[in-house]
Amino acid sequence: MPHPQSPVGSDADGTDHQPYDQSIVVPNKLILAADSFERKELSWFATTQIPADLAIQVQDVIFNVHKYPLVSKCGYIRQLELQPSISKFRHDLKLEKFPGGPDTFEMILQFCYGLPADLNPNNIAALRCASEYLEMTEEFEDGNLITKAEAFLTFVVLASWKDTITVLKSCETLSPWAENLQIVRRCCDSIAYKASRENSSTGEIVSEESWWLDDVATLRIDHFMRITTAIKAKGAKAEIIGKCIMHYAGKWLPDMDEGLEGLRGYGFGKSELQFSVLRRKEEESAGQNKEQRTIIESLVSMLPSQNGAVSCKFLLQMLKTAMVYSASPALITDLEKRIGLMLEDANANDLLIPNYKDEDQGLMLKILDYFLMHEQQQQQKIGKTTVSKLLDNYLAEIARDPNLSITKFQALAESLPENARSCDDGLYRAIDIYLKTHPSLSEHDRRRLCKIMNCEKLSFDACMHAAQNDRLPLRIVVQVT
Repeated sequence: MPHPQSPVGSDADGTDHQPYDQSIVVPNKLILAADSFERKELSWFATTQIPADLAIQVQDVIFNVHKYPLVSKCGYIRQLELQPSISKFRHDLKLEKFPGGPDTFEMILQFCYGLPADLNPNNIAALRCASEYLEMTEEFEDGNLITKAEAFLTFVVLASWKDTITVLKSCETLSPWAENLQIVRRCCDSIAYKASRENSSTGEIVSEESWWLDDVATLRIDHFMRITTAIKAKGAKAEIIGKCIMHYAGKWLPDMDEGLEGLRGYGFGKSELQFSVLRRKEEESAGQNKEQRTIIESLVSMLPSQNGAVSCKFLLQMLKTAMVYSASPALITDLEKRIGLMLEDANANDLLIPNYKDEDQGLMLKILDYFLMHEQQQQQKIGKTTVSKLLDNYLAEIARDPNLSITKFQALAESLPENARSCDDGLYRAIDIYLKTHPSLSEHDRRRLCKIMNCEKLSFDACMHAAQNDRLPLRIVVQVT
């Protein structure tokens, strides 16, 4: 059906926040075949003086009903040649993979028997799918359930932001029916339209008061992707898409904020930097890990190409989480490149990557390579000074790790061009911390380590400290005095 026009008085602008108080009640054309319904354990009976002549099984529930009310409205049942069952369960018909299960079929029966059937956002998607399954078309009765369900979806649900969210969430258990009947598409389009109009009316980047972010973040990842893609296609700014993605990640990837930061393991006689993944639980099922990996890969695939759409801190958190959940190498590389382009906005603590599965900690080298490649392409030199300070702070942090090899420390320290540092005080501090953490280094290794530092670039205070530092090789002490 075409996209509906909002009826007068509806909350088509997506600003409705009042409890749902609308419904369509099917007129009570009571068929005398049933007075009421009752359920006994796993069987369901129509209470009437006329004996039931049809048993229908939906999942583990058997419905003992009358053939006529169903045949008169359901083309699917009318076309079947019902044969008396010889099984011990005594059912004539079993509805396989029935949309919505027994609860929805019970509402279908109420409609067929002429009892009031309350249509509401919580059940309408299941009823629409089930009515399609049973072929409840106008061919068999005017105002049959397909028509009534479509009218409710079009004129009630899609006119309301809250109801559309409710219906879309209910579609998560109705595949593939909800997809084939375009319920998911219509809901996603309606949500995207309302969200886009909200943004265009303000003319500003999404603020914390944008109520629709919370609602969209409750949806399953595939539905969220469709809505976000539709919002982007309607011309939304990159910052808005980035805001959506970060908001969704904050809700569905809690490990991003907890347990993925490099932790200083000071105290209790220790002076090493410990990396740990606090919330990584060995008992997590493969299904849970797969779901988390799917969310990560989906969100990264939607990231806007523009720098600044998401923060560098967020990209680093995504990289850490992607490593934990073994995301694809291509995705890891994509994140490394994005971080390299924004490295000036990072801080040393954000760069600390958990040491998980004994993976190589060479990510910083890769990120630096991407940064330098970008600088060379853009012929920029502004960022090198900022990044050199960042790298020196990073080196000072990882120097506390007793397992960090001198080769790796040296490779990181020398990864930037010599002219990137206007002052070597930060590098000297990192080297001193490394020497303090690794007191058993040979004289050769200490000289090798200090060669990466240019004593002529040390400040007066740093030279004074170095002149009295017995951890330095004697040759360095002589140079600074």
